[in-house]
Amino acid sequence: MADSTIRTTPALAPRTVTLILVALALGGFAIGTSEFVVMGLISEIARSLHVDEPHVGHVVSAYALGVVVGAPTLAILGTRLSRRRMLLGLMGFYAVGNLASALAPGYATLMLARFVAGLPHGAYFGIATLVAASITPPDQRGKAVGRVMLGLAVSLLVGNPLATWLGQVAGWRWAFVLVAAIAVATVLMVWRALPRGVQTPGADAARELRDFNRAPVWFALAIGAIGFAGMFSVFAYLSPTLVHVTGVASSFIPYGLAAFGIGGILGTVLGGWLFDRLRFRAVAVVLVWATAVLALYPFAAQSPWTVLPAVLCVGTMGALATILQAHLMDVAADAQTLAAASHHSAFNMANALGPWLGGMAITAGYGWTSTGYVGAAMAIAGLLIYAAAVPSARRATMR
Repeated sequence: MADSTIRTTPALAPRTVTLILVALALGGFAIGTSEFVVMGLISEIARSLHVDEPHVGHVVSAYALGVVVGAPTLAILGTRLSRRRMLLGLMGFYAVGNLASALAPGYATLMLARFVAGLPHGAYFGIATLVAASITPPDQRGKAVGRVMLGLAVSLLVGNPLATWLGQVAGWRWAFVLVAAIAVATVLMVWRALPRGVQTPGADAARELRDFNRAPVWFALAIGAIGFAGMFSVFAYLSPTLVHVTGVASSFIPYGLAAFGIGGILGTVLGGWLFDRLRFRAVAVVLVWATAVLALYPFAAQSPWTVLPAVLCVGTMGALATILQAHLMDVAADAQTLAAASHHSAFNMANALGPWLGGMAITAGYGWTSTGYVGAAMAIAGLLIYAAAVPSARRATMR
């Protein structure tokens, strides 16, 4: 059922498929650079706006909440539009939101601008992955989704360190100007690469809502919202942890971000491979791995020699994004657009929950590395949700 709902398009030339996937991944690169850049510039923003570092962590949460609100809302509002038109409009909106972030005069306006910038995030990724699935064979959906999500992973390796360096040298506002420019480039590339014929006709909003309200869909979203929060708990406070615990200079921070990015790329590629072979069981594999990695992080953070491998391993948790995105295509029936967009809403609930819980632990006096223990607990909670989800997921996949 899920495969027919995705509505595969007629075969395209391999070169055309590649150009489409690259264009869609470029949008993911812009989104990933913007989403995580605050974490690399948390100290610079705090000094500029005269607030403490945990308060800047709330700016990350504001963006994440924008994704939570915008993903399902824009997915429903856009059901009558072609996916090509939606992609162009969403990425144009993203450019405007990041330009507003660059021009924000104070802390409150920056919070608002980041909330607005987050609104198109989930809907873009959801629609982009559905387009990728529609132009590839059904047995390669995991790989196609992984290629789109690879833009997000590469942003952690290239875009985020570059934007962090630019923010440190020229001022943090220029990091958001860079993102806005990449978003405009994405609009132009999608407009050029994605043929007008490669688009799914507008979906029915009532049918989307009906099939969305099913246990397998909600379980998958809950796994993302809870089980993935641990990665964000660690990553949100990586910069001050490197300075205050590992004892390195601020110039070392881009190396930490690059290590996380390498892990994200490895996880994204591995996630697609795991899903094509293990399907839903791949979720358990990733969450068990995440529990072990996050529990060891507080010890590894004590030395520059061990912190970079540990951060790389934390980044591999990104495999969970690809796996759950592809799994939702199997169980969402006719709620493909809404479920795909809400997947990123759930992950950004994790992006809001992780820094909030990590910040609480730090404020309570447990230290910067307590984020690792918070993260391990969240991964275990995700495993419990997975265990509860298995029966309904099996029934939905069989149908």
